[in-house]
Amino acid sequence: MKKDYLRPIDFRHGRVDLNHGAGGRAAAQLIEELFAPAFDNEFLRQGDDGALLASVPELMEGGRLVMSCDGHVVTPIFFPGGDLGSLAVHGTVNDVAMLGARPLYLAASFIIEEGYALADLRRVVASMAAASRAAGVPVVTGDTKVVEQGKGDGVFIATTGVGVVSAALIRAGGVGGARARPGDRLLLSGTIGDHGVAVLSRRESLEFETTIESDSAALHGLVATMLAAAPPGAVHVLRDPTRGGLATTLNEIARQSGVGMRLVEAAIPVKPQVDAACELLGLDPLYVANEGKLVAAVAPEAADAVLAAMRAHALGADAACIGEVVADAHRFVQMATRFGGQRVVDWLSGEQLPRIC
Repeated sequence: MKKDYLRPIDFRHGRVDLNHGAGGRAAAQLIEELFAPAFDNEFLRQGDDGALLASVPELMEGGRLVMSCDGHVVTPIFFPGGDLGSLAVHGTVNDVAMLGARPLYLAASFIIEEGYALADLRRVVASMAAASRAAGVPVVTGDTKVVEQGKGDGVFIATTGVGVVSAALIRAGGVGGARARPGDRLLLSGTIGDHGVAVLSRRESLEFETTIESDSAALHGLVATMLAAAPPGAVHVLRDPTRGGLATTLNEIARQSGVGMRLVEAAIPVKPQVDAACELLGLDPLYVANEGKLVAAVAPEAADAVLAAMRAHALGADAACIGEVVADAHRFVQMATRFGGQRVVDWLSGEQLPRIC
């Protein structure tokens, strides 16, 4: 696989910085050069947000297990439209769902700083429990640790999710980041940038004319609707553009699949207030995190049906076709701008918004 990095990591003298957790090029390089070689196995090599595990026929009649884990370190813990507790459920449910799986169970680990208010902790736990019940995915096991004051930041939550992919979808090739094909249509489920701007507005005590709320939501119902609207195997890729935003997610898919992409800027939905806030703050909405949106690469013959099904679902009402997958050995993501020009949409470089998911 062709590398997108200029030089290898200096493990002798180098230090971890925030860029390594931003979901962009530095984060991908850290995974490729440190974690992937250390833990190398056939499941990790898939390179997706979750792992498609071995089949257990006696349990799933030819289906396959999926497992994913995530750490949630958002600050502030409470923000417009959500909080750390609901985010922890939604983030992991979505990672499982992006492999076309039906989420079944969650595990949760809480790392709590000494001195954290019990009232706030109860609020986080209650929100997490409500989100779990609403999603129909129970938290079945967990762990709690307390660290000394000054050695944490209130509370962190690590979650693991387990789900199952149907036998029919497995037979059709499954869903994964390496399955995008030239000609596929790129479908986006709604407006981008809502979550990152909502968190930043609360963090920096910014006030806008209208409240900007996080889009945090569990997307497995939307995924099931999309899969039901197309023949098995027609939905090639599903991904939720969280850290690094839509731009970084599309670059990840292009790299996994060995393809390029062509986007149409005017087709990418952004709420006016989010667009205005990003312009004010010097941010590009393409790189701002989302927690309730997905992007899909769908075979062209099924794209219209899938898009219609998305728009009929509450979480896909603003869905749009934003471009297509193309053959490109360089794996560039390019965009036709509103002004008639062309722009390369590269990986995220640096950290636009730390600690947002």
